[in-house]
Amino acid sequence: MNLPNKLTVLRMVLVPFFVATLLMSQTNEPLKWVALVLFVVASLTDFADGYIARKYNLITNFGKFMDPLADKILTISGMIVLIELGRIPSWIVVIIVAREFIISGFRLVAAENGVVIAANYWGKFKTNFQMAMIILMIMNIPQLQLLTNIVMWIALALTLISLWTYIMANKQVLAGDM
Repeated sequence: MNLPNKLTVLRMVLVPFFVATLLMSQTNEPLKWVALVLFVVASLTDFADGYIARKYNLITNFGKFMDPLADKILTISGMIVLIELGRIPSWIVVIIVAREFIISGFRLVAAENGVVIAANYWGKFKTNFQMAMIILMIMNIPQLQLLTNIVMWIALALTLISLWTYIMANKQVLAGDM
């Protein structure tokens, strides 16, 4: 197993520790900083594994499958816990999760027809803003509430924009014209 794949596995391993620590921060406030560190480390593995895989041509089928899955598990787990903590409205998380299911299904249909739908910059922006939003919500600093809300709305807008761009760029997949 190469280094990028090990980083992806590390991200997956960190998720339950992150979730448990963030949940425990509800009754033990200092644990939010431990949860924050776990989330940031896990998020940084996302950037590192992609960079290393591309730079050193270490791209594998495992990485193509597991890297985006690990990202989704990390971010969606964080958002679900943040619903529990009362820091994000559930309807926003529902929209974000629905987008992920739609794109994943879209990619499966495309793959069955020999078409690869690669990530685009809107999807990358979406992921970065979702991670920034989660970081700000974990920190839960009252003086940063306006910034947190702005980042949340941008993350939601980018979620919808990225959904639209994936569908428009690959509408032949839905039409069956491949």
